[in-house]
Amino acid sequence: MNETAKLRVLIPHWIEHNEEHAEEFRRWAETASKAAPDLLAAAEAMQQVNQTLVIALEKLGGLLPH
Repeated sequence: MNETAKLRVLIPHWIEHNEEHAEEFRRWAETASKAAPDLLAAAEAMQQVNQTLVIALEKLGGLLPH
C-alpha cells in the first residue's frame, strides 16, 4: 500500500476520532462553568480541523472502495 492509499484509510479514522473528542468536549462544557466557553471553542476548532481533513482526503482521491 502506497502512502496515498494509507492516508485515504487514515484520514477518515482521524475525522471520526476528532468527532468523538469534539462531542466529549461539548459534554464536559455542560459542567465546566468558567471553562465551558473554552471547551466549546475547542470542539469548534476540532470541526474546522475535520473540514480541512475532508479537503485533503478529496485531493487524494476520496475514500478507498471497500
